[in-house]
Amino acid sequence: MARRRFELTEEDKKRKITKENLGEALEIFRFVLPYKWHFIAAMILLVLSSSVFLIFPDAAGEIANIANGKAKWGLTLNQMGLLLIALLAGQSLISFIRLILFTKVSEAGMADLRKHLYARLISLPVPFYDEHRVGELTSRITNDVSLLQSTFSITLAQFMRQGVIFLGGIVIIFIKAPKLAGLMLLTIPLVMIVAVIFGRFIRDIAKKRQDELAKSNVIVDESLQSINVVKSFTNEWWELLRYGGSVDSVVNISMKLAIWRGMFIVFIIAIMFGSIFFILWWGALLVADGEMPVGDLFSFILYTVFIGGAIASFGGVYEQILTALGATERIREILRKPNELEVGEKETPLKEHFKGEIAFNQVVFSYPTRQDMLILNGIDLEIKPGQKIALVGASGAGKSTIAQLMLRFYKPDSGSITIDGKNVQEIDLLQYRRNLAVVPQEVLLFGGTIQENIAYGKANASEEELIQAAKQANAWDFVNSFPEGLNTVVGERGIKLSGGQRQRIAIARAILRDPTVLILDEATSSLDAESEKVVQDALDKLMEGRTSIIIAHRLATIRNVDCIYVLENGQIVEKGTHDELIQVENGVYGALAKLQFELE
Repeated sequence: MARRRFELTEEDKKRKITKENLGEALEIFRFVLPYKWHFIAAMILLVLSSSVFLIFPDAAGEIANIANGKAKWGLTLNQMGLLLIALLAGQSLISFIRLILFTKVSEAGMADLRKHLYARLISLPVPFYDEHRVGELTSRITNDVSLLQSTFSITLAQFMRQGVIFLGGIVIIFIKAPKLAGLMLLTIPLVMIVAVIFGRFIRDIAKKRQDELAKSNVIVDESLQSINVVKSFTNEWWELLRYGGSVDSVVNISMKLAIWRGMFIVFIIAIMFGSIFFILWWGALLVADGEMPVGDLFSFILYTVFIGGAIASFGGVYEQILTALGATERIREILRKPNELEVGEKETPLKEHFKGEIAFNQVVFSYPTRQDMLILNGIDLEIKPGQKIALVGASGAGKSTIAQLMLRFYKPDSGSITIDGKNVQEIDLLQYRRNLAVVPQEVLLFGGTIQENIAYGKANASEEELIQAAKQANAWDFVNSFPEGLNTVVGERGIKLSGGQRQRIAIARAILRDPTVLILDEATSSLDAESEKVVQDALDKLMEGRTSIIIAHRLATIRNVDCIYVLENGQIVEKGTHDELIQVENGVYGALAKLQFELE
């Protein structure tokens, strides 16, 4: 059914400040609450400094009145000079303290928001990352939070300051010259209406610019993370073209934004200065007729300029608030996502070692982003404690999916997975994963030292434990050969180490974790023969006494496992030992083995 024209879509509701979305945006203020006294004190000082600021136009006019022999305050020129110096000194001190307080609120509050947002990001389940790009999420925690920080530290202060100047100035000019004030205020409604209209257009364009900028950041993030692929295919030109196109879009949108902003500024200047010149002409007539001292006219003009400046700034403040609302919407979307676990600031201790008895019972699964494609269709597996099983089959048969379900990255659509007789979904996730370790085909190391990467398996491990794990992983010889030893920096994603070295660091990390269940996802398939032999020896040591699930393309590495499961089209079509399966007439495993061993 077609949507009625008078109904607002959710996107339409986001394009204006309403009580609802403003109230939702104020949720972000909870990160400022721990610093509420700093915030309140800063606001009080802001109102005080803005009120003091309103004295200066009147004081300037009084100086002119003294010079014309029509003083109202009863002070001499020297006394007025001393008063102005005192006011300037007080204003400077108040402004300094206010700036420090606002900086404390914005920096500390937004630091808490960043930490909370990052904690939520790393605790979200894997399906969330299937639907979002890393560059987009990085933009949320950098650009959007920085925008909110600017709002807290600058925009709110500017809004309060200009509000005090506007209201205070209005009161003062009505007291001093009600006729001129009434004329000047005739222009205010027009300016405010135009400010709202322009603000709406400007906000929409600013949001498009922010989104396009996030897209360009995604391109940079993807291309630099996959720089080896980019260079190997000599596609630098293509990435430059992609990024250039995105950046050009940002420029085009920015120019459109600048045009609207410029038009708004032109309008404000025309109305504001036109009004000032007209008021100046009329005020001069009043001075000539003796109805108004020249100093009061001078003060009135200054107050009019201040009020006009305050009105002009409201358009920019309104735009910044609207932009900040867009940022809070994106941040709140992440904060409201259900996380899979609560993250603490300390490593979760392991309370119980599993025995390692695993069973898959009629497991059916398809990925959330591809629900029309059935990946696993009724998988049954039984693994005894300490048993080693292997999963083989063509690419896309479902081998890695079984590993990901085992790690609880996803939930089965139907069926169940149990460990030691308990459904894995009923076990505390942190305790569950503390019993598992994985050695993948493509090892991703962090850009720190070898010690930090090995210790990722056990954060509080001693140096002796790290060295012992490295020795068991056949990694100590090459680690010790480096001048810095364990303190050797491995570079971005471990780029300074060879593939075999990275694999052995990953094995050392798994050894240090001391898991009950070990998952090896084609851990030697990308290595040369010499490296494979060393790594395989380390893996054999690692698998001793542990329930091990091995995903392998190279059948020579799984000849001695307890059971081999052969997958095809998401189903187990054969199972048995290597010797049993090669005897099966027209068997899938036998065909794979014959092909591989003949090639070798």
